[in-house]
Amino acid sequence: MSAPALKLFFKASALWGLTVDQKRAVLGDVSRQTEHNWRNGDATTLTRDQLERISLVLGILKGLRLIFVEDQAGIRWLKAENRDHPFNGRSPLERMTDGGIADLYDVRRYLDAWRGVR
Repeated sequence: MSAPALKLFFKASALWGLTVDQKRAVLGDVSRQTEHNWRNGDATTLTRDQLERISLVLGILKGLRLIFVEDQAGIRWLKAENRDHPFNGRSPLERMTDGGIADLYDVRRYLDAWRGVR
């Protein structure tokens, strides 16, 4: 399950234009070497935390695609300053890259609530 999860994560991060440091933060502050190895397809077994983080990223991607007709509109929302709670003037992407798994959950819950999903 780790290899397909990483492949999907790196596709999503490429779509969003994430930097190496942003990808590392979302994955739980992995080292540059680890991110590089994973990006290049080196086989690994991800931890439960890492799989959960990737699952949240994919859920965020799905939520954006259900809310916005075009990927670019979702990407603009993801990167734009947002005064709503829980962003408090930061972009959802900044919240996601704070490094805590709770930050990923908050963005996912926000999108789910926006869609009317409980």
